[in-house]
Amino acid sequence: MYNRRKFIKLSAAGASLAALSKSGIAKTITPRPESGYPIVISTWDFGIIANKGAWKVLSTGGRALDAIEAGARIPEAEDITNHTVGRTGLPDRDGHVTLDSCIMDEFGNCGSVAAMEDIAHPISVARMVMEKTPHVMLVGEGATQFAVEQGMKKEKLLTPETEKIWKEWLKKAQYSPVMNIENGAGRPGGKYNHDTIGMLAIDAKGNISGGCTTSGMAFKLHGRVGDSPIIGAGLYVDNEVGGATSTGVGEEVIRNVGSFLVVELMRQGLSPEDACKEAVHRIIKKKPETAKKIQVGFLAINKKGEYGAYAIQSGFSYAVCNAQQQDLLVPGKSYYK
Repeated sequence: MYNRRKFIKLSAAGASLAALSKSGIAKTITPRPESGYPIVISTWDFGIIANKGAWKVLSTGGRALDAIEAGARIPEAEDITNHTVGRTGLPDRDGHVTLDSCIMDEFGNCGSVAAMEDIAHPISVARMVMEKTPHVMLVGEGATQFAVEQGMKKEKLLTPETEKIWKEWLKKAQYSPVMNIENGAGRPGGKYNHDTIGMLAIDAKGNISGGCTTSGMAFKLHGRVGDSPIIGAGLYVDNEVGGATSTGVGEEVIRNVGSFLVVELMRQGLSPEDACKEAVHRIIKKKPETAKKIQVGFLAINKKGEYGAYAIQSGFSYAVCNAQQQDLLVPGKSYYK
């Protein structure tokens, strides 16, 4: 039987719980710039528009995973000047536009697609693989079939402009990776080759997610897959430590399990920039002559919201978006000047 004293105690406890609950809710929806987050960072100059898409989610208390998908979808389909990601990506040497992507959340869940054709948003399909299948990666026709079954629309990805570029390339059919193609050289009137947008975000709760999406190297062998859709190579997230992503010639990133390496180096106490630098040095040490001719860059963020990058060659840049600034472009440091 309740007496007055018990009633008062219970009422006080209930009020305390209510206050705690309100405090908890406030923390999940209020940006905390003093803690370094919410924040989203992305590779290259086209990361600015991707970050703005992600910020619409993060700034209203949304989950980092949702922000990554929303941000990555913009260069995949809306940036017609970008021939390294998504719908306007350049084809392989047989004229096929094949797309690669992966995504990873704060719980270690991940999904990936590789060599997928006819679907403009591989980042969304990668998330579907993560959330709706027991698998991590689907490839080729199987990935396209799965995307259609999930309601995605098939469409021709080879545009008149990219088809014209491909046919011009066929006249000599020479293949040679071009460094820093993403920084403007891959735009109309310039040379064309590859690259990737890698994104890392921390939401208001302090949870980390990441994504990576690309059309891969232009004029590659049909079926070639780089590091972008491979968890541990093109992307890795550990919610206790931080996240990392890569850009450049994927073969060398795969050989060094680059993004996983960067996260593990941060676990050992290195700053994001120093961790990226060490990963780059390992690539150079293993293949010094190859490294002189290629570009590989890493971008990382730790649990505190501190970020940094490092590349083999100069010219690599990355975009930063937080409560203070939504269009910051930062030049990355490099081994070769």
